[in-house]
Formats: sequence, structure tokens, C-alpha cells
Amino acid sequence: MKELLESITAQFESFKTDAELQTEKGNKAAGTRARKSSLALEKLMKEFRKNSLEDAKK
Repeated sequence: MKELLESITAQFESFKTDAELQTEKGNKAAGTRARKSSLALEKLMKEFRKNSLEDAKK
């Protein structure tokens, strides 16, 4: 679970950086990277939810 949280944090930082570049500087490539990161974050968050529910059942 700790590794998953580290992955989520790293992916969010990447998303945040790219999203800021897109909004502040109009960097289109950063927007593409931010969208890709958001999809990866979605998958990681679903995995977190699954693991969290399993841990709650124990």
C-alpha cells in the first residue's frame, strides 16, 4: 500500500507540473502529458480504492 501511495504522489506531481505549464504558458505538449497523467492517476486511484476496501474487510 505504501508503494501505491508513493506512485500516486509521484504521478500527481507530474500531472500538476504539466497542467500548470499548459494553463500558465499555453504549452500544448504539457497538456497532452497532463491528460495522460490523469488517466494513469485514475487507474492508481481505483487500485487504491480496491486495496483499501480489502484492508477494511480484514
